[in-house]
Amino acid sequence: MEVDDVSVREQLFHDRVRETFICVLLFTCLYILSYLILTHFKKNADYVTDDIEDATVNKIALWLCTFTLSVAVCAVLLLPLSILSNEVLLTFPHSYYMEWLNGSLIHGLWNLVFLLSNLSLVVLMPFAYFFTESEGFVGCRKGVTARVYETAVVLLLLSLLVLGMVWVFVALLHRCSARETLYDLWECYLPYLYSCISLCGVLLLLLCTPLGLSRMFSVTGRLLVKPRMLENVEVDMNCAAFEEASLSRKINRGSTSCWISVNVEPLRMQFLSVQAKRIALEMRRRASPWQRNLFYPLVMILLLALTVVCVLMVCFHVLELLFDETAMPRGMGDPRFGTASFSMLGSLGAAVQVVLILYLMVSSVVGFYSSPLFCSLLPRTQDTNLTQIIGNCVSLLVLSSALPVFSRTLGITRFDLLGDFGRYNWLGNFHIVFLYNLMFAGLTSACLINTLTWAVQRELMRAFGLHKLPLTVSRTAVPLKLLLANGLSKIQ
Repeated sequence: MEVDDVSVREQLFHDRVRETFICVLLFTCLYILSYLILTHFKKNADYVTDDIEDATVNKIALWLCTFTLSVAVCAVLLLPLSILSNEVLLTFPHSYYMEWLNGSLIHGLWNLVFLLSNLSLVVLMPFAYFFTESEGFVGCRKGVTARVYETAVVLLLLSLLVLGMVWVFVALLHRCSARETLYDLWECYLPYLYSCISLCGVLLLLLCTPLGLSRMFSVTGRLLVKPRMLENVEVDMNCAAFEEASLSRKINRGSTSCWISVNVEPLRMQFLSVQAKRIALEMRRRASPWQRNLFYPLVMILLLALTVVCVLMVCFHVLELLFDETAMPRGMGDPRFGTASFSMLGSLGAAVQVVLILYLMVSSVVGFYSSPLFCSLLPRTQDTNLTQIIGNCVSLLVLSSALPVFSRTLGITRFDLLGDFGRYNWLGNFHIVFLYNLMFAGLTSACLINTLTWAVQRELMRAFGLHKLPLTVSRTAVPLKLLLANGLSKIQ
């Protein structure tokens, strides 16, 4: 019996070491990727400075932002990796090389991401912001240590202020003693507070994702080469070339003139923008006929198919909520991987679920940066200051940490939530879940119909030469007779 106990303890030890090594390796790869992304967007002037203290503070804040972004990327990959892991175990149930992939590893990864996401959202990101704004207490010796002390004190006071306000509010609301209120605050109301934070993230996804699904067509259309009947590249390139030549003459005249004082810097920035546009148009003109006439329609059809499938799955989930109690999102206590597929279509359905989840995440990010409230946070290459980087990391963390709950609530997958993700109080409320599905289906359908109808009308106006009409003509005021008359005159 002692030998058996020793062997069991050794097996548990080896399993724990293997899981820790895999998690560390995964986070290291994501950290490197996140660092490369942030260094691509950060402003170099914030880090190249004569003040060594400011440079050190900015580097520490950048490291914290990189850690937060890596946690956000890992939160995005949680649900797809879990679904794919289950399908791999179903395909290779007795493979020696897949023994490391088990429910304990996936469950531990979910708990770790939940802990690190809350740590980053509540502690690390506020610390990074206050750290960059701190200067040290008056009368203390200047340095990084003084800034750390000031940041820690400010963060502690802010935490005590929020905690005291919640404590007083709960005591007044329930009319109980302070000791009972403190016990309830730790045992009941802090998990409820986490539920409210997750609900805010899911509501943000509800607002951003339908907008992003409609904006994906225009964003993808700007990146791809359109067919010639939809885009006149020659005319656009000639206009850009003429504008570039005109700006070049103005810059040369302003830099060589001794009598007229001209601010050349705005003209130079405009010249670089027009030059980049001309180069992009030249590349689009040199595109192959296959890329121009086949790739663009296929991508647009794929985006439309993914959006329609999302809406249909949500509508089907609405009907399931009315007749099946198991359709409600809930937590999974004991994840038994490799026993059954989480899709009725098997591996193909699981692959479709993974693609839809990643597509929804990309659409939510596009919708987030397209909304008027958050468009100012849009990062620019080599021109994003540290405060904007912190704001972007917090926003992406809120969106990504709510993605598993968002996907399960909409019925995109039947994979139940693991760990603390499935302990949110509002997940068991039928009215919230049902209303959430209805709002998502309605908003997505409305945005999609509006985008498609306006896109068709815009392309007809461009094809018939009506895009040069005065701005006073609204997009609903162009009659069909005018379109046909203009088209017939161009044919004649």
